[in-house]
Amino acid sequence: MPIPLFNSIASWLLKKRYHQIELFLKYPIDVQQEVLRYLITFAKGTEFGKMHGFDSIKTYEDFVARVPIVDYEEVAGMIERTRRGEQNVFWPTSIKWFAKSSGTTNAKSKFIPVSTEALENCHYKSSKDLLCLYLNNNENSQLFTGKSLRLGGSKELYEDNGSFFGDLSAILIDNMPLWAEYSSTPSNKVSLMSEWEHKMTAIIEESIKENVTSLAGVPSWMLVLLNNVLERTGKTHLFEIWENLEVYFHGGVSFAPYREQYKKLLPRSRFNYYETYNASEGFFGIQDRNNSHELLLMLDYGIFYEFIPIHQNGQLEPLAIPLWEVKIGVNYAVVITTNAGLWRYKIGDTVRFTSTAPYRIKITGRTKHHINVFGEELIIENTEEALKSVCEKTGAQIKDYTAAPVFMKDKEKGAHEWVIEFRKPPEQLDYFVELLDNALKALNSDYEAKRYNNMTLNPPKVHMARANLFYDWLKSKNKLGGQHKIPRLSNSREYLEELLQLNVITAEVKE
Repeated sequence: MPIPLFNSIASWLLKKRYHQIELFLKYPIDVQQEVLRYLITFAKGTEFGKMHGFDSIKTYEDFVARVPIVDYEEVAGMIERTRRGEQNVFWPTSIKWFAKSSGTTNAKSKFIPVSTEALENCHYKSSKDLLCLYLNNNENSQLFTGKSLRLGGSKELYEDNGSFFGDLSAILIDNMPLWAEYSSTPSNKVSLMSEWEHKMTAIIEESIKENVTSLAGVPSWMLVLLNNVLERTGKTHLFEIWENLEVYFHGGVSFAPYREQYKKLLPRSRFNYYETYNASEGFFGIQDRNNSHELLLMLDYGIFYEFIPIHQNGQLEPLAIPLWEVKIGVNYAVVITTNAGLWRYKIGDTVRFTSTAPYRIKITGRTKHHINVFGEELIIENTEEALKSVCEKTGAQIKDYTAAPVFMKDKEKGAHEWVIEFRKPPEQLDYFVELLDNALKALNSDYEAKRYNNMTLNPPKVHMARANLFYDWLKSKNKLGGQHKIPRLSNSREYLEELLQLNVITAEVKE
């Protein structure tokens, strides 16, 4: 099929979906209640459904009374039984795919079930919706005259007891519909390569020959790829290689620390950035407007949402609320019930609603990735905003960072200790630290109170990391590429101590 004709047909088909999106924009509560009824009815004959009396659940209140809120450890046994071949345990159709996830860099792996329904009605549907919303806002787009450069996980799929597991991106690529494969680069063979550094070279060699019109992938790893593309080609910016590049679809980690670096690689004011919110457990949100920092919560993907006010998270019996009870500005932990058989499952993310007509959110962090040792309640949203502000004032550029507490000892007060790898360091680190401290005070009143007159917290301590420290740390854990992320904040010093040790060891070797 000629490319211009394919572009026209694809654009027309995708735009038709917008009328269905308008339905849940107009009737969000009805759509969510219908999703819950469908899930309960469809799964009432499963072992889980019988155990919790699904056949007699009539209302949301019945559902809440019968089904407890859980995390992965509480359902791992049932998932493992399904991995070994048992079916109809928590979902009625056969599940043979499991997305292997460790959250960030923990050694313990999770195996998240991926049903056929989740593949078709959530993950692939969301990919089409992302394009649909983008095209609805950019009617002159020529997206399908070229290809999308996708950067997925670096794991191959492994078979075990008749089931398959691997990165979610590998599962999606392996089951990808023909239209998506036709419009993507690199080839599936290269996308599924397991060794990250060889894969990087192969991606570059394939993609620089293509007419790439869009990029898709995690910002931190995509930045590594794009810088390598420029080094390989000797060009100064990406439009010299891909003249028709028009949008970058990104997700997985906050884009804020990387935004200015991307602007240098893509120096065109009309270039678009579109954020997504997806995980191994499902696809949840899509930026639905140009130049926005909010995500439209997608309500018809076979996922029923509940939310726990963050001050209740961690309680023995936290009280979750449905979508129709959320309030703007409150930080919530997300609970999902899905068409892959996860029932009232805490995914570990926190969000804040910016609008309820329609329901739009901002991702604020992870329930386990914050610092609250001294009552400061520091979350990732605070640190990302603070670092962005400080970088603008100092001209610094950050590649990666992590922070952890310095615990009180004897008469010593506490503090926050940071390891920051700069792409462009500040001229004066002490001034950078002072601005960072002040920015965090302005953004977080709890942090400000603990820092008042050094009452509880001393000023933050920042270590400037050597080049590629975080890359080498991930490589040492066999976690390069794709969906692996740096844990930004932690109540534990585990990650920080490992990084500091690796930094010191390397420095000693160089001396």
